[in-house]
Amino acid sequence: MINYKTSTKPLKQGDKVITIAVSSPVNDQTNIVEGLKIFQSWGLTCKNKVITGRHWGYFSGTDAVRHSELHLEESYSLLAFARGGWGGARLLERNQPWKEGWLLGYSDISSILLSRLAAGFDGGIHGPLASSLSQEPNWSKERLKSILFEKSAPDLSGEPWVDGIATGPLIASNLTVATHLLGSRHMPNLKGAILILEDIGEPPYRIDRMLTQWRLNGLLQNLAGIGLGEFSTPEEEEEEDKQHGQIFTIKEILQDRCMDLNIPVIANLPIGHSSGNAALPLGWQATIDSNRGTLSMHPA
Repeated sequence: MINYKTSTKPLKQGDKVITIAVSSPVNDQTNIVEGLKIFQSWGLTCKNKVITGRHWGYFSGTDAVRHSELHLEESYSLLAFARGGWGGARLLERNQPWKEGWLLGYSDISSILLSRLAAGFDGGIHGPLASSLSQEPNWSKERLKSILFEKSAPDLSGEPWVDGIATGPLIASNLTVATHLLGSRHMPNLKGAILILEDIGEPPYRIDRMLTQWRLNGLLQNLAGIGLGEFSTPEEEEEEDKQHGQIFTIKEILQDRCMDLNIPVIANLPIGHSSGNAALPLGWQATIDSNRGTLSMHPA
């Protein structure tokens, strides 16, 4: 088990937030502007570097342009990603001159957060995007603010599936994004970790296939504990499978693939693509207490 040094300093009034788009294009900045207003209400200075309508195919720019923006020379205290989609992992083929500071995002941005953590840099937060922050409930906004300004996070509650108590470094990601990093240097060491996963729009057989890949690599078996956030499946695919009598629910697949590992498992954590996406600071020490159904975390 690796203990990550959580040395990123708390934010203070006047610190700079920069917003960038390194995945899919941004065609409307209304929600981004609303998200930046929240940062401003916290006393932060915001600089929006997102260019509306810029695209290269289905990306927000060429790989070279997006990579240069990810590693911009301008100093900042928080880099808040505008949106997800697809494209972050392509940037990881290049050299990554990471620097200290907070990074905030989820979904496709998970690849960047995981790569940075694997390189030994803390400060990555799996949490609301600049474009989704304004839709978050107050408790979620206050949780993010507490992490950034106080390095403190309230406990989260979930549904206990496998009893037990386990502690380890917190690693959180979209399942699909993380699965496509397996075997690369961009995946952090998972041995002894508390792994939190979520996904959207994937039918049960794909969730099954991905988790089976993790098992075949011996990765789930070496975790200290597992937390599961929101998972959803396309309704039309689920209905077609039901008509043919060929269906496992996502819950059944998650239980089948996660409950025989002899480690604590908690499900239905408020983490994922719906409003109420609790911020999770990667690399912090986390404790899953399935006896109480809680996930707690604090800096190492």
